[in-house]
Amino acid sequence: MKESVLHFHGPVLGIETSCDETSAAVLIDGRVASNVVNSQTDLHMKWGGIVPEAAARKHIENMLPVIEEALMRANLSLAEVAAVAVTNRPGLVGALSVGLTCAKGIAWANGLPLIGIHHLEAHALSPMMGGEIGPPYVCLLASGGHTELLYVRGVGEYSVLGRTLDDAAGEAFDKAARSLGLGSPGGPAIQAAAESGNAARYSLPRGLSEPTLDFSFSGLKTAVARTAASVESDADVNDLAASFQETICSVLAERTLLACDVVGSNAVSVAGGVAANISLRSKIKSGAEKKQLMLSIPPIELCTDNAAMIAFVGSIRLARGERSELDLDCVADSPLPGEVSYEPAFE
Repeated sequence: MKESVLHFHGPVLGIETSCDETSAAVLIDGRVASNVVNSQTDLHMKWGGIVPEAAARKHIENMLPVIEEALMRANLSLAEVAAVAVTNRPGLVGALSVGLTCAKGIAWANGLPLIGIHHLEAHALSPMMGGEIGPPYVCLLASGGHTELLYVRGVGEYSVLGRTLDDAAGEAFDKAARSLGLGSPGGPAIQAAAESGNAARYSLPRGLSEPTLDFSFSGLKTAVARTAASVESDADVNDLAASFQETICSVLAERTLLACDVVGSNAVSVAGGVAANISLRSKIKSGAEKKQLMLSIPPIELCTDNAAMIAFVGSIRLARGERSELDLDCVADSPLPGEVSYEPAFE
């Protein structure tokens, strides 16, 4: 059932700098008028991972030009903006502080409401942006730092159904790609190599014994690293990449669909950077069709970190009368707003 209390207030300027994407977006009446993302992938590729200090410095360079471009694409002036929504948790504190400081300055100078947004909540609610589904629904939230199965009961009402006990799915992709010498970011690198690989060639561990809604990818990651040490050709690399992708995407999809059975949900979604993976999207779509579930997966550009989802949640919270004070701070780690305690579905 779609949530009947979704009201929007805008235009809202969204700002996102939680990791290595500098992004600004404008949302007008629930519609994405612009969404500008400046990625630092090329900068951090030479180090094989995100360097927090370098990310923060790059955000400082990119922030104002990205905001100006977002306003220009939306054909809007700053004077027409109704509020500023900004990611303030969780994430790299140095990176977050750049976006938050900028948002505070804009809000103070223009007398605008400021709304701090939880980055993971924005991902979890992003499947609602297209209007295909509304709460309640099961959401697989899978990214470089988080892998959780959530039951989204409403805005600010979330139950954790399952989570990874070690590595996040995105982290496993990154480490597998590094083991195979495919570079970073790992998700796109694995997906590209897997296109010409044989996914049935290598038998890899799936982690926890079923039935469960939790995940464990450390054994899979280790198995790929050990097997990669003996590969001898590009074909071997492609086959191992395909086998890894098939294994991790199958586990993610199967447990997401199982979660729908456990809570009796007729709607399902996937969000976060890993949701951009074509194999995962295909498996979730196929499973949802078989179970006759409503499905919403954001477009690929709204799966990775972006300010459109920040503006979206900001619009909802603004319409509900919520505001943040100018002493709003950055937080490296934070539970979802309204998150209930985690209770395993299976003992």
